[in-house]
Amino acid sequence: MAQKCSSVYIYNRTKESFLAYRVKVADSVLGRLVGLLGKKSLEPECGMWIVPCNSIHTVGMLFSIDVVLIDKEFRVVGLHEMLRPFSVIGPNFRAQSVIELPSHSIFRSGTALGDQLVIERLQPERLPGKPKPAATMGAATS
Repeated sequence: MAQKCSSVYIYNRTKESFLAYRVKVADSVLGRLVGLLGKKSLEPECGMWIVPCNSIHTVGMLFSIDVVLIDKEFRVVGLHEMLRPFSVIGPNFRAQSVIELPSHSIFRSGTALGDQLVIERLQPERLPGKPKPAATMGAATS
């Protein structure tokens, strides 16, 4: 389970590409409940990582998103591209958490089922540049 932190980046180690550079972690009851509701869009290279979670809905959202479901080892176990508002993704019992990204993020990164992701805390000293991927897979830390 993710620990509290402001942002993480998500790197696809299998494809050697980034999915997003600034992903907010929603690991509290309130954070998971609110998610992206009320937002008009997701900025490019941004997203939300909902932990724990294995299903989502987009009821009340105003824009389409890409959704990546991952297991506890950050392997991709589900993909949904351009999920429209007022949609529902039923439970994926292999998933431990869900990453919500701007539409076309999955396509741009080449992410596929089975890919290994790296999720690391965004280091303030690396802003505004893009972070380098970690040598080993790790969870977000405080």
